[in-house]
Amino acid sequence: MKYALVTGGSRGIGRAICLKLAKMGHHILINYTSNEDAALETKKLVEAEGVSAGLLKFDVSNRSETRTTIESWIEVNPDSQINVLINNAGIKKDNLLMWMEDSEWDQVLDISLTGFYNVTKAIVPEMMKAKDGNIVNVVSLSGLKGLPGQTNYSAAKAGVIGATKALAQEVARRKIRVNAVAPGFIKTDMTDAINEKDFTSLIPMRRFGTAEEVAGAVGFLVSPDSSYITGEVISINGGLYS
Repeated sequence: MKYALVTGGSRGIGRAICLKLAKMGHHILINYTSNEDAALETKKLVEAEGVSAGLLKFDVSNRSETRTTIESWIEVNPDSQINVLINNAGIKKDNLLMWMEDSEWDQVLDISLTGFYNVTKAIVPEMMKAKDGNIVNVVSLSGLKGLPGQTNYSAAKAGVIGATKALAQEVARRKIRVNAVAPGFIKTDMTDAINEKDFTSLIPMRRFGTAEEVAGAVGFLVSPDSSYITGEVISINGGLYS
């Protein structure tokens, strides 16, 4: 059995990606850190699509916990493979750099950038052995354009964009593709505090995007339709920036 692991898969964009991949026939592993109720709800929704779903609880920023959890799953499931990895976990701690706390910098980089490394490092060797793999990293408009008040978030996502392009070249000969999607303003928990009316005038399409629209792009990147695409970043921002 082949599985797709979605980090931060219990809510928002992560949940939408889990459901999209489930509709495409992928068995799903839902990573979460603390919100078990949300993870169980996502599991229920995934299973309703007729595929299996499992929960993997670990903090992507905790290297030993991440590796132990993933390696244990691989050992217990010798006849299964994680052939799709969606690095979606991330947090925001917005602040101007001059007022930013060290912890606000560290937490954002640890989860978004180091978390990408921790999870991918644990899974890529198995993909290399199987000569089969597809990695999609969820980055951000912030990592492409840079946004004031998000020096930490912009740095983390820009780092993952660079890593996407480098890793894609390292593993292409082993039939592993690595791409990224860069959402702009998307209606999720992370944008609840933002007044949509204040920003829609800046967006050519005059609206925020949805988690399902992001998931649609991820679905394309893991499908055979994108079999000759690797090292790319797809912007999903309503024309705000390209």
